[in-house]
Amino acid sequence: MQLGFPEMMFIFILALILFGPKKLPEIGKQIGKGLAEFKRASREFQSQIEDEVRKLEIESDLKNTIAPLSLTETVSSEPPMLTVRTDPQPEPVPPDAVPASSPEIAAAAAHPDYTVESTSAKADSAGHA
Repeated sequence: MQLGFPEMMFIFILALILFGPKKLPEIGKQIGKGLAEFKRASREFQSQIEDEVRKLEIESDLKNTIAPLSLTETVSSEPPMLTVRTDPQPEPVPPDAVPASSPEIAAAAAHPDYTVESTSAKADSAGHA
């Protein structure tokens, strides 16, 4: 809204006629104070919005950073346990095929193989849930 000199002069004369010369300065002061208060409130509102935008940007930056893995996720909390192998085993060697000079080989052929199986905490929690 652009007001030129003729429009401003018309408004001034109209206000002078309506309010009189004694009331016109008081009305001008109150209008000036109202405009100053409005400008201050709008600046404060704008600064609050800018602060909120900065906070949201900081939060989004923190979410986009990669968090380091904790040691509990990489190391099993339980020691490995021994289990009997369930996969198909080779055919047992007949005792007469083992040379008589090695009794350890004969004893190993008679007993099943044992393997070390490592379980993670995630697998245990899934199994016990």
